[in-house]
Amino acid sequence: MAIMKDAFAAYREEMVNKQIWARGIADEKILSVFRKIPRHLFVDEKERGKAYSDHPLSIGYNQTISQPYMVALMTNHLNLTGKERVLEIGTGSGYQAAVLSALAKEVYTIEKIEPLAEKAASILKALSITNVHIIVGDGSLGLPKDAPFDRIIITAGSPDIPLPLAEQLNEGGILVIPIGTRHIQELIVARKEMGELIKKKECGCIFVPLLGKYGWDSN
Repeated sequence: MAIMKDAFAAYREEMVNKQIWARGIADEKILSVFRKIPRHLFVDEKERGKAYSDHPLSIGYNQTISQPYMVALMTNHLNLTGKERVLEIGTGSGYQAAVLSALAKEVYTIEKIEPLAEKAASILKALSITNVHIIVGDGSLGLPKDAPFDRIIITAGSPDIPLPLAEQLNEGGILVIPIGTRHIQELIVARKEMGELIKKKECGCIFVPLLGKYGWDSN
């Protein structure tokens, strides 16, 4: 990953110290990644002054780039060692995929909205990130041809864990997903043990809805 110094470095440091480390995420590997990745490149140019603020931002098409802390929290729950193949549902801006790319072996990420997928791919290419594979499609179906995955992260709210994603998770693997209504959810961390998902509730959260066959319909 080619990350260059820029005028936003001080904002990233402040973001890490005040929004992420201060809230209990102390894994230095994760903190280091958040200090390096230029989050401002993943938002619209007019929003760049807000890129390191403590809230989500619109990226168009009724989608958002998540609050930095939520990206860090979900990443932390994946417990990555650098050897994992990760499936992300909801590429969005590409920022979460960029974070994952520095902490995992390979990242497969599915985006339903083609223009967002294309823009994310362009940004990742400019940053010389080569271990992220972007697919346009229904993320609730997962990616059977490349399964199973060691980790799965869903960055949109779902009524439940989509069955295909549960099936595509490796034994011993971890899945992180917001589950609830279309408007408010709880962050769930699930580990696959003897073929069953053992779920744990972590905190309340608000994500855009997961649209698809095993998510919410588009109406």
